[in-house]
Amino acid sequence: MAARTKARKLALDILFAAELREERPTEVLAQRGRPNQSELAEYGHAVRIVEGVQEHLDRIDELISTYATGWTLERMPVVDRTILRMGAFELLWVDDVPDAVAVTEAVKLATELSTDESPRFVNGLLSRLQKLKPSLSL
Repeated sequence: MAARTKARKLALDILFAAELREERPTEVLAQRGRPNQSELAEYGHAVRIVEGVQEHLDRIDELISTYATGWTLERMPVVDRTILRMGAFELLWVDDVPDAVAVTEAVKLATELSTDESPRFVNGLLSRLQKLKPSLSL
């Protein structure tokens, strides 16, 4: 598994736990302690995702809510909501991750960890944000 894929899974674990515990993601990250050997290669990317989602959460949630046709944030499974937040952050604020990679990696996480319908939903919403990216005020 590629290092950044591992980093995304780690970030997902932290953001998911923060949501369930109703804590700030950076607090959950700090409680987690030092990364293990297999996480070290791209640990910085995991931290960047966690901190970035936390920093831009209001805007990310606004965008997801606006473009998630037929779904409110509250109705989405927590894992889908977390994957969408990570994907939106990488897509819109991380310049060294190509847009297609941000979308593809989010879809892969949804395929592995969520419902049968989730990959299509995640792909559709993030692809919409990708098309709108030039016109979005961030």
